Amino acid sequence: MPLISPHVVHLEPQESIAVRGEVPRAELAAFFEDAFHQAAAQAQEAGLEIVGPPFGFYPRMPDETVEVEAGFPVSRPADPRDGAHRLVLPGGRAVEAIHVGPYDTMERSYGELVAWMSEQGLEPAAQVWETYLSDPESHPDPSTWQTRIVWPVG
Repeated sequence: MPLISPHVVHLEPQESIAVRGEVPRAELAAFFEDAFHQAAAQAQEAGLEIVGPPFGFYPRMPDETVEVEAGFPVSRPADPRDGAHRLVLPGGRAVEAIHVGPYDTMERSYGELVAWMSEQGLEPAAQVWETYLSDPESHPDPSTWQTRIVWPVG
């Protein structure tokens, strides 16, 4: 599926609760499942309202081992325990686009997004995050999954 509607946005910083990991690519799905459960439980324990869908924040572009923080945006600053931590998703100028399809086809969308940013004269930052708009448990057909890619730009 094509990348849908890349466009420039201005974002406000977003308080979040997340679990950090350095994970081999092959183990990423299991990490996300565990991290989302842990972050949601910590948010509930801390009395935090989850205010949006889950995300994966990548401080740098993934390699064979992926440095990632997985969690949820929350209503106020978090002070969690037991492995989760406060994370503020950065504000500022960014490019957003929607990838439609399975996660293993996202590399193509990233390539299209890099080309689009180059055409627009935009310089991508090292960090990027994905917001998972579709829940695979309630939407079992991967061809319908939607993932918002958010890439800060200079």
